[in-house]
Amino acid sequence: MPLALAKNRIIYLSIAAALITMAIKFAAYWVTGSVGLLSDALESIVNLVAALIAFVALMIAVRPADATHPYGHEKIEYFSSGVEGTLILVAAAGIIYSAVQRLLHPMPLADLDIGLWLGLGAAATNFFVAKLLLRAGRQHDSITIEADAKHLLTDVWTTLGVLAALLVVKLTNWMILDPLIAFAVGGNIIFSGVDLLRRSFRGLMDFRLPAGEIAAIEEVLRRYVGEKRVYHNLRTRKSGSQRFIDFHLLVPGDMSVRAAHELCERIENEIRQRLRNTTVTIHTEPADELVSYQDVETSLPYGR
Repeated sequence: MPLALAKNRIIYLSIAAALITMAIKFAAYWVTGSVGLLSDALESIVNLVAALIAFVALMIAVRPADATHPYGHEKIEYFSSGVEGTLILVAAAGIIYSAVQRLLHPMPLADLDIGLWLGLGAAATNFFVAKLLLRAGRQHDSITIEADAKHLLTDVWTTLGVLAALLVVKLTNWMILDPLIAFAVGGNIIFSGVDLLRRSFRGLMDFRLPAGEIAAIEEVLRRYVGEKRVYHNLRTRKSGSQRFIDFHLLVPGDMSVRAAHELCERIENEIRQRLRNTTVTIHTEPADELVSYQDVETSLPYGR
């Protein structure tokens, strides 16, 4: 199955899940009047909007590189996850506002049995879809799908927390627990939104690859360097699922262009075998020329 079609299908599932759970949660709120369930339902609206944004972002991300975007379009995924993080924070503000209003104007709850069962149905739906999304996000190395999955998992725990509090309300008649759990829901999803924004900013700022991936690159390079071959100015970044790596490779000045090219091809192929979706650019320089060492001081800490 083509990558674009596979990604789109999983987002279709996310959109469908958001619509279903949103309807269930608003029904639960309507029959109970619980502000805790209302906060959970408001988060489902964010789920739906986020899924729609993810769908548009993935349609753009799979476009091949062109004259105006020579590195591809996958960086759009960071904008998508950033918007989703912002929406989560907006939802948190709305939830906390609703909780304050309920504290100031308490109301009795009704039909909690029906509300609890409806909430459990919504949580089960989100859990199933989130697990599928998380697996697909890791399989396709997509921050957009992964962000959507983690958002849904957060929603699952939110729903279970709300239902647990409402169960206590049902057993003890402590009505104050309803707005208090709404406060807890709002605070919890704030952390999720901030984490998504942090990851989006790192991607947009061309943050280097994770330490484990850099270690894999250096492990490959160590097999090809020695007294007459060294490297420096190793730089890495990621754009969506695409990795970009470049460095300077110093080789003997009398090495032929053909031999240097073959050496670079071997190194590039081995790195690509270790890290998928990777573009490697190697700048060769003569090791016996002083000018080749003038920019060594600009190397990053993991350079040579």
